[in-house]
Amino acid sequence: MKRCLALFIFIACFFCVKIQAQNFVSEKNSSGAFPVFTGKNMATICVDDSDYFLVRKGASFLQQDIQMVAGQKPELVHTLPSTKNIIIIGSIEKSVWIQQLIKSKQLNVDALKGKWEAYHLEVIAHPFKGIGKALVIVGSDRRGTAYGVFTLSQQMGVSPWNWWADVPVKKKKELFVKEGTYNFGSPSVKYRGIFLNDEAPALSGWVHEKFGGFNHLFYEKVFELLLRLKANYLWPAMWGSAFNNDDTLNPIMAEKYGIVMGTSHQEPMNQATEHWRHENKGAWDYQTNDSTLRAFWKQGIENMDHRESIVTIGMRGNGDEPMTEGSNIALLEKIVKDQRKIITQVTGKPASETPQDWALYKEVQDYYDKGMKVPDDVTLLFSDDNWGNIRRLPKLHAIPRSGGYGIYYHFDYVGGPRNYKWLNTNNISRVWEQMHLAYEHHVKNIWIVNVGDLKPMEFPINFFLDYAWNVKNWNEDNLEDYYTQWARKQFGAKYANEIGNIIQKYTQYNARRKPELLNENTYSILNYDESNRVKNDYDRLVVEAEKINEALPVTYRNAFFELVLHPVKACANLQDLYTAVAWNHYYAKQNNPLANKYADSAKWFYKNDSLISSEYNRLDNGKWNHMMDQTHIGYTYWQEPRHQKMPEVTYVPNNLKPDDVGVNNFIDRSAASLIPKKGKGNIFYEKNGYVSMEAAHYTRKINTNNIQWKVIPGIGRDGDGVTSFPVTANVQTLTDRSPHLEYEFYSYDKADFKIAAYFSPTLNFQNDLTGLEFAISVDKEQPQIVSLNKGDANQWNWSKWVSDDVIIKTTNHSLNNAGKHVLKFWMISPAVVLQKIVADFGGVKQSYLGPPETLAK
Repeated sequence: MKRCLALFIFIACFFCVKIQAQNFVSEKNSSGAFPVFTGKNMATICVDDSDYFLVRKGASFLQQDIQMVAGQKPELVHTLPSTKNIIIIGSIEKSVWIQQLIKSKQLNVDALKGKWEAYHLEVIAHPFKGIGKALVIVGSDRRGTAYGVFTLSQQMGVSPWNWWADVPVKKKKELFVKEGTYNFGSPSVKYRGIFLNDEAPALSGWVHEKFGGFNHLFYEKVFELLLRLKANYLWPAMWGSAFNNDDTLNPIMAEKYGIVMGTSHQEPMNQATEHWRHENKGAWDYQTNDSTLRAFWKQGIENMDHRESIVTIGMRGNGDEPMTEGSNIALLEKIVKDQRKIITQVTGKPASETPQDWALYKEVQDYYDKGMKVPDDVTLLFSDDNWGNIRRLPKLHAIPRSGGYGIYYHFDYVGGPRNYKWLNTNNISRVWEQMHLAYEHHVKNIWIVNVGDLKPMEFPINFFLDYAWNVKNWNEDNLEDYYTQWARKQFGAKYANEIGNIIQKYTQYNARRKPELLNENTYSILNYDESNRVKNDYDRLVVEAEKINEALPVTYRNAFFELVLHPVKACANLQDLYTAVAWNHYYAKQNNPLANKYADSAKWFYKNDSLISSEYNRLDNGKWNHMMDQTHIGYTYWQEPRHQKMPEVTYVPNNLKPDDVGVNNFIDRSAASLIPKKGKGNIFYEKNGYVSMEAAHYTRKINTNNIQWKVIPGIGRDGDGVTSFPVTANVQTLTDRSPHLEYEFYSYDKADFKIAAYFSPTLNFQNDLTGLEFAISVDKEQPQIVSLNKGDANQWNWSKWVSDDVIIKTTNHSLNNAGKHVLKFWMISPAVVLQKIVADFGGVKQSYLGPPETLAK
């Protein structure tokens, strides 16, 4: 009994500490609390002058942050003052005060020893003679200490996006840290970072105007942001720039800030593509120019010096192209061997002691698939397909590698089937689903994401790095809360729910189809009122966002415009443009003068697009000028247009008589009346020759002991999605007791029909012969087994999947009678996300999203 009671107390205390650790700052005083500031009394910040630069810099950032919150600047000193309250910031290795507190047993750092980037905050009474209280911030390493500082700043109300998105700081009269000990463990993913890529014309134009180029002044702003987001890894801008050569202070400051530097998938050995071009050293070809390349690579490792880096090895062709025709494994193996020999010679250490990655990007994955091996200490950096779908993952029971695995992911891309780099189109439900899949397959050494120009990807960047820091914080059950919590941190609690909902909606709408892929034919203007429904979805968000904008304090207006109002207005206006063009074309074909009205409207929306972009660029006296210079209207193939082009519209003479298009004699048919009033669960019915069912609205779900069906909110183009957990479950052999979902529907006739199942795009990440599979059956028929992505190597298939943001698979079925039927969706492979099911009895009409749901109310 005593043992049970002790266990209960331990569990209760554990959860108590966990909750305290998440919320240790308060505006109200409490017993034993540490006063950061009260009125005119400010705690003094103390940092050892011999400590790491990053620790000292973190202390100065905290000084600035407290000044923003309190309205006055605390003192920052390097010797212990004679004052009542102090904040000690230090590392275990170099802070004399931290070492003294450990020696006197007032500070226990056992939880930090040997840990990566862990940190500890603690309120200590009378730490030194003459000192009343100390708030101690200490890390297991220099970054851990900095993360402790920025955790305090965030809880005080300073957003990581204070400078980068103009998020204001709310003033406070008093601020306290609650009494206690707060331990923060190591991150889930070791190296977490971003890739600044595709940076012209927006980022490059802005950087050259504001900083004079991609120099250390610019990068220090990036480094600070990364640290505030608890990231540690960066691939720098590369198109037209060379990080190590543009400004020799760039790599020096990266090391001082504790940022681990890497280079992109096509830039091996710490050397930039642009530097090779500038040096004009001949062909980028190891078969004809190997000695020159080795000298170039040696220079890169020499320049790296002692600085923390991950060296990209291997080789791709110049200009982001394949190295050779086909997969020349022997050549690439020789290149890797020679590169590692250079690393050993220059560093004087075994190559295994220098972190390296081999990026399995695009055609390089073929080398891996065909059996090419690299040394065990090299991180295998898998990639998505540039559209958020992970291409390959290690087998669950593969022999562990000392270098582990990583993922290179995309929020922005230049390439086929079309560029997308104007605005944020990333649905974080989808990001979570794919990165959760990766983590469960032991991919946890490197996560890096291509963020293009950085702005306007603030929201998905924040989520990606938050999730990489602690994958246990977010799951399918609480994912919707992330939007609200993030909105609260930027804009306060009053409108957090509404703002979070707007962000969730606009990112889901944008993910349906990238803006660069939209045109007047995307959404049907005739069937299911689809185009107007989509237009109205956006327009409602604009009304909601503008209402909140008017209600927010003026100090929040710039941030709200950048993070919420601008993307909503810009995307709504774009959809309004294409809807107007579609109606113009429709009425012009009928010689109907209404075409002229829509032509005028289209021209207005086209002009308004540039005005919305200009409003962004002029914000805060042009602080972000050029950030919205990216063209996005007038694409004719994968590459951007140099200048935007108004879609063609047609005017007809006003004296023309509209053509007679006939009378609509359509008769509405429905099986809704066949549904019994006492039906249980969700029930669907045939309407006008189809049944449409959102996946999350199943009638029943049949789980097993090891497998459960769960809803992923907002992952679908038009709703939620359903998938099985865990994502690491074995492939299922079908039996009557296999996990499945049931959808009960009523038809008004017996007939042959087709079932179209809509899925989130996914690739054959295990490289199996069959791809991911599922099965469909109706009533008592034998389930039909279907491969979801066996054809993902087919360029046309893949292009359509990613353009449409859906995979649709069709099966043929028959009904023997009218009335009640049960459709069953059977799990075979894990990691299959079902969005929607449409049964077509001959009535389905062309549309992008499919017919609206026919769910009985």
